[in-house]
Amino acid sequence: MSKPEETEDTLRAGVYEELRQRLIAGRIAPGIGLSTRGIAQQLGVSQMPVRDALSRLAAEGAVEIRSKRKIAVPVMTAERLDEVMRCRKLIEPEAAAQALPFIGPPLLKQLKAVDAALDAALLRGDVVAYMEANARFHFMIYRASGKTILPRMIETLWLQFGPLMRVVYGRVGTAKLVDQHHVALDAIARGDEEALRQAITADIEDGMALIAIEAAG
Repeated sequence: MSKPEETEDTLRAGVYEELRQRLIAGRIAPGIGLSTRGIAQQLGVSQMPVRDALSRLAAEGAVEIRSKRKIAVPVMTAERLDEVMRCRKLIEPEAAAQALPFIGPPLLKQLKAVDAALDAALLRGDVVAYMEANARFHFMIYRASGKTILPRMIETLWLQFGPLMRVVYGRVGTAKLVDQHHVALDAIARGDEEALRQAITADIEDGMALIAIEAAG
């Protein structure tokens, strides 16, 4: 039988991970106030684990807590975004390269299925489904090695740019998105580390280009 403190720790961890995934997938918009009561009601928990999760996310730069009633995802500045995207280009191709030897036929098949769902979301213009499939695709690759440090670092970066990309995709639409995942899948199938690095880099750069289009508009 679980001890009360173990149950509470599991609950706090679950709320924290749920909010992390919502931010990574862009399901929480920047600049919009967050209500601990509202989130608690959505998740069916008390406000305490929500406050704990938001405090942890604030320490990671994903949310700003100005007071008990003023909590929001910060609006991204150009300087901060540039730093986040540069870090992504440094870390993510390396994480993919490290994972490549561990991606066998079963995982490759799963990646293709996720990419098919992503393609379907693009055709429908479903931004939320696209972002969720996109995140799932990337992290299935990065976590394949079984290592935890690099994927967790990457998640922290996605926490910060995910909400912004949701806004950008919502305004620009999905028609201009290029699916670099097909290139990545081909590189994985051939065991070509350099081609995989280049595909991941190109994917990140495509996102940066869309942000530039949005900024220019």
